[in-house]
Amino acid sequence: MKTQVAIIGGGPSGLLLSQLLGTRGIDSVVLERRTKAHVLSRIRAGVLERGLVALLEEAGCADRLHAEGMPHDGTLISYGDEIFRIDFAALTGTAVKVYGQTEVTRDLYAARERAGGQIVFSVEDVQIHGADTETPNVTYSTDDTQQRIDCDFIAGCDGFHGVSRRSIPPGARREFEKVYPFGWLGIMSETPPVNDELIYANSERGFALCSMRNDTLSRYYIQCALSDSPDDWTDAAFWDELKRRIPTAQADRLVTGPSIEKSIAPLRSFVTEPMRFGRLFLCGDAAHIVPPTGAKGLNLAASDVHYLYTALRRFYGTGSPDGLDGYSDRALARVWKAERFSWWFSSLLHRYPDQTAFDHRIQVAELEFLRSNAAAQQAMAENYVGLPY
Repeated sequence: MKTQVAIIGGGPSGLLLSQLLGTRGIDSVVLERRTKAHVLSRIRAGVLERGLVALLEEAGCADRLHAEGMPHDGTLISYGDEIFRIDFAALTGTAVKVYGQTEVTRDLYAARERAGGQIVFSVEDVQIHGADTETPNVTYSTDDTQQRIDCDFIAGCDGFHGVSRRSIPPGARREFEKVYPFGWLGIMSETPPVNDELIYANSERGFALCSMRNDTLSRYYIQCALSDSPDDWTDAAFWDELKRRIPTAQADRLVTGPSIEKSIAPLRSFVTEPMRFGRLFLCGDAAHIVPPTGAKGLNLAASDVHYLYTALRRFYGTGSPDGLDGYSDRALARVWKAERFSWWFSSLLHRYPDQTAFDHRIQVAELEFLRSNAAAQQAMAENYVGLPY
């Protein structure tokens, strides 16, 4: 098999890249280790920056997003019983959209299928060959049959545990990592959200987040120990703890119910440099991970897709390699700004095991400064809705 761009990973970043390239007549093949049903079963955050919304519009995949997504003009931040709002629309002239990542992926699959795009599921033993040559190829197996794709370029969109990053020799890359000493216990429930906008809560008992997928489906999180298991938490215990961490007015109107999904996610910051090795380009979690605070993971993957799609479009349109040569530097400049924001927001809201009374007072002072200072709110709002590409 031969294609112009071999894309490893059939999640939202790989599918979005494939769909965008297809709108420009650039051929691609997507390889996915799992089945389509498995990919669509994964629960992920659903706050979409303006840049990602624009990319989905360009890809022809935004109709359902605009029909069913929930525009959010701001967010609430609480500490103790104090609560204040950051007005994104007033501060930046734009908003974010709440629309589940699973639904984004579903829309992208539908678009690729309508366009006759090639997606190969349940692939095994994926290997990248000749990435540092002008004739790279990817081999894999399906049903115990070895297959090969010859291509011009390879896009590694296969996540942190995928083969793409590991195919770059250790001496040719450098990795940066911060592991946080806590996790997020999250539940999904078929209950109306406690508020029509997200609530990020700092409490003496730890962080909490009140989020949603739609008007009847809510997503809630609380900070927990890394040693915890979802089985350690009954639904009743979760709801009781959440109520203790959000302001009384919100706790009193919280509607509880059985969880339909419960999981614990560890928090980490991770970046690999560079994001290119020859004709192999890394996108999304294959190159970087951010804490979920502020919902930058999918959005950061989208900015990578923007830079790579733009570079490939220029290469195939004009023959110029300049965009490809500058891909890693452009992507990483935005990656590190998003890493900074996620680190700052996490540090503002969570309780750390080694925090002192002084550290707690500093957190409160930072929150009160954010509450009262227009410039601080402006900076937060610009980062939250998404820095420009």
